[in-house]
Amino acid sequence: MEFEKKIKELENIVEKMGSGELSLQDSLKFFEKGIRLSRECSKQLNKSEEKVKQLVDISSEGKVITKDFEEENT
Repeated sequence: MEFEKKIKELENIVEKMGSGELSLQDSLKFFEKGIRLSRECSKQLNKSEEKVKQLVDISSEGKVITKDFEEENT
């Protein structure tokens, strides 16, 4: 499932659980699904963050010099 679809599903779960109309059993099912989706999204974000690089310069040999995105923003 795409990241955006997972986020949308999480939003739907929060809305349903916030309505107060679910049984305890249904609430637990939605809660479990929400936790699973949340963890999957977190993993995807972490993987994406590892891939994010910022172009810094090009060396005299023509090689691209990059550094981690976090180094620039910390």
